[in-house]
Amino acid sequence: MQILEGEGVTKYFGGMAAVLKVDFSVTRGEVVGLIGPNGAGKTTLFNLISGTFTPKPGVIKFKGEKISGLRPHRICRKGVARTFQEVRVFPNMPTVENVRLGALFGTPTGLSGAEANKEADELLDFVGLSALKDVPAGGLTLVNQKRVEVARALATKAELLMLDELMAGLNSTETAEAMELVTEIRKRGVTIFMIEHVMKAIMGVCDRIIVLHHAEKIAEGTPNEIATSKKVIEVYLGE
Repeated sequence: MQILEGEGVTKYFGGMAAVLKVDFSVTRGEVVGLIGPNGAGKTTLFNLISGTFTPKPGVIKFKGEKISGLRPHRICRKGVARTFQEVRVFPNMPTVENVRLGALFGTPTGLSGAEANKEADELLDFVGLSALKDVPAGGLTLVNQKRVEVARALATKAELLMLDELMAGLNSTETAEAMELVTEIRKRGVTIFMIEHVMKAIMGVCDRIIVLHHAEKIAEGTPNEIATSKKVIEVYLGE
């Protein structure tokens, strides 16, 4: 079953196309990667899915229901959550409060204060940050701030999690740990759509990969098919 699908998704900024007539789909339970050179339109596509922008033209559906044109908070409450290319935490708030906000305001029906506290504690344990729950999020390392974002997104009861360069700026050990985290999130029944430049990660955790270049989709396939595609090698991967 396709949990997310887009048809003819297009977004112009002025006279320049950032995303142009892109068709895509994500099946429930999949981990799908989105790759391409800088400026290819990857984050813009995520912004279209999450409601920051509205495609013109094009339609995006989540679980068969049109979500393009809805406000971001409504899309979130339907089960679509995301992290950001540039980490966005509330720096002066304790780590646990950052996650608690997702539980309080991002879920379809809203949780009580006690339920939100329990959810935040459980998710901080899941991402390995229990010991830092009372530390202001702005005082955490980059890798831990990224984990706060993941926990906050999961606190919304997301069925689809969109990860925007989760592994950017991480060393090899941190990248391996992040790959394991993605695998564990999938085991929880969450579908994952992820933008990533770390090819080891993309090839290691994704079932399928979509490639954008100059706003258009130029390839789609399994990691092996993408890794051996002459077109993708030419425009992105290199020899």
